[in-house]
Amino acid sequence: MNRPAPRPAAERQPLVTFALGDDLFAVDVQLVERVLRYVTPTPVPNLPEWATGVIEHQGRVVPVIDLRARFELAEAPVGAERRLVVFGGAHGWTAAAVDAVHTVTAVDPARISPPPAVFRGLAREYLVGVLRDGDRLVMVLDVEHLLSSTERMVLARAVSGEAELAAAAGVEDGAR
Repeated sequence: MNRPAPRPAAERQPLVTFALGDDLFAVDVQLVERVLRYVTPTPVPNLPEWATGVIEHQGRVVPVIDLRARFELAEAPVGAERRLVVFGGAHGWTAAAVDAVHTVTAVDPARISPPPAVFRGLAREYLVGVLRDGDRLVMVLDVEHLLSSTERMVLARAVSGEAELAAAAGVEDGAR
């Protein structure tokens, strides 16, 4: 049986896959700054309910989005596999709480189908496409569209306020 030769690795797109409940998601590995063990974010007042607070990572204050809440999925207890995926993009860094991170896998971009208008309750704007992985579907997220520009401004104001408070606390601690 003649099979076509595999595509060169340079033509394959590496994706980080992760779970939210029974659903699988993926993002372009180049948009993932880091995967961290889950820590409870520091609460910040006046955030949308899907934004759980902020974490400090590499000297930055990074807002945390609970993707379950963002995508209106049922809440789940924090398990041992829960992680924070720190995304870096044109709009800065954002961390997303996910149930588990699975693998980094390289796929042929031709295997990623365009997203339907709505897929499992998610609007098309959140998705780059849908990938079939065996008998499961993987939703490939568009990280740049997880937040609207208005939502980014709300988070930026909250983060800058939290960073100012942290800096002031550092000055106070150093003055003692």
